[in-house]
Order: sequence, then structure tokens, then C-alpha cells
Amino acid sequence: MGLATAQLRVMYLTAYRLDLEYKEHLVAEAKMNLSKTVTDLLNVGSDLDSDDPLVKKLEARKERLHVMEKELDLQMQHYKEKLQMINTELESCEQMLEKNIERSFKY
Repeated sequence: MGLATAQLRVMYLTAYRLDLEYKEHLVAEAKMNLSKTVTDLLNVGSDLDSDDPLVKKLEARKERLHVMEKELDLQMQHYKEKLQMINTELESCEQMLEKNIERSFKY
């Protein structure tokens, strides 16, 4: 890989890594908001009678929110795996770039 190509690859991987980190942040924020919503639902339903149909609706919504939370966890895991692969590739490209620089500017 040439010097310019290696540098472009490092820049691309760095940008991709930053994009994945941003997406991870968004998922973490969504999960935090989801947890707050579940807590609010539990607080609302705590003063109702257990036979009330509203309690059953709240329970169903709580279950849907738990499913959404699991989906967010899977998405977060997917981003972490991609981030790990990108970091490994980035280290490899940086090492290759250093070797190209040493070879190119050797006197």
C-alpha cells in the first residue's frame, strides 16, 4: 500500500470509528430514556388496583419497552464489535503507514 493510500485509509477508518462512537452514544442515551420511561410507568401503576384494566395495559407497555431495551442492547453490542474491528484495522494501517514513511524517507 502506498503512502498516500495508507494515509487515506487511516483517515477513513478514523472517521468511521468516530461515527460508530457517536452511534453508541445515541443508543446509550436512548436506553437511558427508555429506562426512565419504564420507571415512570412503574410509578404510575403502583397506586392502581391490580384488577384494573389500566394496570394490564401498563404491564403490556412495560413488556414492549423491555423488548425495545433488548434490541438496543443488541445494537450496542453490534456497534462495539464493529468498533473493535475498526480499531484493529486502524492499528494495522498505522503500522503500515509508519513502515512506508520509514522506507520512503530513508537516507
